[in-house]
Order: sequence, then C-alpha cells, then structure tokens
Amino acid sequence: METAFTRLVGVEHPVVQTGMGWVAGPRLVSAVARAGALGILASATMTTDQLRAAVHEVRSRVPEGTPFGVNLRADAGDAPERVRLIIDEGVRVASFALAPSRELIGRLKDAGVVVIPSIGARRHAEKVAAWGADAVIVQGGEGGGHTGEVATTVLLPQVVDAVDIPVVAAGGFSDGRGLVAALAYGAAGIAMGTRFLLTSDSTVPDAVKTEYLKATVRDVTVTTAVDGLPHRMLRTELVDSLERAGRARALGRAVRHAAGLRKLSGLGWAQMVRDGLAMKHGKDLSWSQVLLAANTPMLLKASMVEGRTDLGVMASGQVAGVIDDLPSCAELVSRVMAEAHCVLDRLHAPHGPTGPHGQLGPTGPHGPHSLDALPPPG
Repeated sequence: METAFTRLVGVEHPVVQTGMGWVAGPRLVSAVARAGALGILASATMTTDQLRAAVHEVRSRVPEGTPFGVNLRADAGDAPERVRLIIDEGVRVASFALAPSRELIGRLKDAGVVVIPSIGARRHAEKVAAWGADAVIVQGGEGGGHTGEVATTVLLPQVVDAVDIPVVAAGGFSDGRGLVAALAYGAAGIAMGTRFLLTSDSTVPDAVKTEYLKATVRDVTVTTAVDGLPHRMLRTELVDSLERAGRARALGRAVRHAAGLRKLSGLGWAQMVRDGLAMKHGKDLSWSQVLLAANTPMLLKASMVEGRTDLGVMASGQVAGVIDDLPSCAELVSRVMAEAHCVLDRLHAPHGPTGPHGQLGPTGPHGPHSLDALPPPG
C-alpha cells in the first residue's frame, strides 16, 4: 500500500511503531522494521553511548538499508549531540516527542534525515511544517502517555487541512479498519504504541503484558498525579495511592526519582536543572511539576523493565481495552494490512460496502492499493 508517507520514509507499509520509553528498544524496533513498517527507538532513557549501541544493534538485525528511526526529546540539553549521532550513524528518521527547534530541523534536513515531530494541536503542526518538518505524527486524546483532550477523530482532520506534509495518525489505532479510517480522513498512515507493546517481540515482562490484556476500556484513565501533566495509563492501586498522596510526599518521591534518573541518563545535576528550566519555559510549568517530571521515567522503568506492577505505572492508550492477544510484529503488521485491503475491497465492491441483500461485499486482498486517487478532505 503506497502513500505519501511510505514514499517519504521508504517503508513498505504505512504503519509506525512509536518511540515508547523502556519499550522501544532494538529488539522491538528491528522486528517492526523487518515487518516492513517504521520502527522508532526511544532514546530519552539512554545515554548517548547506549543510543549508539542500540542503533548498531538494530542495524545488525535488519537487512542492509532497512529504514528505522530514533525518537529524541527536543528540550534535552544534549539534543544537539544526539542529532549529531543520528547524522553520523546514517539513521533515516528523527522523531521528536516535542516540537524541535528550527535549527535542529535544519541540521537534520541538511544531512538528509527525515524529520517527523509528534504534535497534539493544529498550531504545533503548522509551526513545525513552516520550519521544514517532513511529516508529523498527530496524537489524539485516546493515545497513551502524555496526552491532550481532543479526540483523534476531531484533531486529525484539523491537522490534515492545515498542513501540506504527510500526516500520520496516532491515538486509538490497532487494526486495519483504523488504518483505512485514518486514510479516509486524509492521513498517510497510522502510528501505534500500545498495540506494538503487546506483541511477542516486545521485551515488556509477561506479568505486565497480562495486566494490559486484562484491562477493559474503563480501566484506562488519565491522571495528573505522576508528574503534574495529563498522563493516560492503566488504573492500578499505585495510581490510586499517587492521587491520594499529599504534595510533600509526592515531591519527596520525585527527588529520589530525579537522583535515579540522573544515574541512568548520565546527565549531571547542572544539566538536569538546565533541562528543567527549558521544560518549565516551554510548557509554562510550576517548579513542582518540573521536579515531578522525574517520576515518569522511573515509574515506567519499574513496570516496563523490572515487571513491578505494584511499584510502576503502565502508560496505555484506550485501545488496550480491546486488545486480547500477543502476535509477533510480523503477524501484527500482516494482519493490519490484510484487514485494510479487505475493507478497501468492500468499499470498492459494485454495491458499495454491502451487497444487494445487506451482506458484506467481496472480501480478500487482491494486491496493493494506491491511496493517491482518494479525493482530498473538505
């Protein structure tokens, strides 16, 4: 299935695995890349040396020339160093959790790297497009982790209408029907996080995966108790206790987590303070919220790496409530594409989506589809 996104990045399928901290490591990313989709390494919880090693490991696991990406924190003090690493290592795609600066975009584009920021508002998409971003991932409120309030079905068409670069839809996607729906809105592909987390190629401990598979849609909540910002995750006893905790207790925990994060990231206290200042300015946060930000990576590590569902949080999209299996990445991507082709076949059937007696029209994939012929939205 060819779209503007697949042509831009060089992948076979218009599907992206998002850069999830502690989850999107070399094993998952290489499995996604071998399946013909775009895998993205999450680098925020890695030192630069660990990131370089992860890039080399992915490259060793995939056929030569297979595209993959690296996700960066644009507000990190060492972002320029990580950009240099991406350029030096010949990584195809740089994705950003926050809007990168015009200067970072320029450096990457001059080196031939495809720049794809993640955004949560139309104005952010317009800004990075004006600065030269090659595409954007737009996440609606259904998405896991830090999220907004606007649903994907409302936010996506706004962004598609606002920019003339490929738009990848995120938040609420897990199957081929969702891919076709996103394409109908004008997107050039979909990005999935929770769905790829729940695969056999994911390194997330089995006990944690079990908690996700048990969850219903109503078990996925949004809380500000972790770091002061809206964060979508599974509701657990720990989340309940964080919401009940007093301010002093929450800040004390954040100080301990900040010390742990400093050791893991390799950053000194001075650099962490500078990053905090940048974060505070960029998001208009209180100092309490800046300090609480250290909670997120450490609480995620407790669950996603150590398997401690009692001590860690589990970021999750709402779509976790409808996922009930653990396919390999190859099986998942193949299934998504087969479902998408079946839906498109039904829509192209002589009697439309249904046959003359209310039955579904012909099904079954019959070769690649090009979506360029679809009418523009609006």
